[in-house]
Amino acid sequence: MREPISGPEARPRLNGLHHVKVPVADVARSRDWYAGVFDLETELEFVEGGCLAGVSLRDADRTLRLALRADSARARALAGFDAVALGVHTRAALDEWAMRLEGLGHPHRVESGRLGWVISGLRDPDGIEVRLYTIEEHGGKR
Repeated sequence: MREPISGPEARPRLNGLHHVKVPVADVARSRDWYAGVFDLETELEFVEGGCLAGVSLRDADRTLRLALRADSARARALAGFDAVALGVHTRAALDEWAMRLEGLGHPHRVESGRLGWVISGLRDPDGIEVRLYTIEEHGGKR
């Protein structure tokens, strides 16, 4: 048996988020929306009782994993809530996202947030708000 670790090493380290799971009413519809808006690819599909019950989506750079799980009641309860916040590096990148969303016909707003800038008002098929925040802070700070 290993001796307990003491000092700064006593706290195991985390390595970011593994995934974020969002409840949805219709997995296929939401998969297509998230894939189309954010250019995500299906990594895994979960089939239960012969029905598509969930998916795991990844971006091409493998920096983001988003899981969608069938749960209509929870999806309805989250409608209007900003449960998902994605990061982009700079204000310029946020402006590129705004142009992409405009081109796709998705209503949204670009606003000044507390630390940086944010796209708000973007709603998935269940009405759950998805926000994009800059990592870059006001005044070019990080």
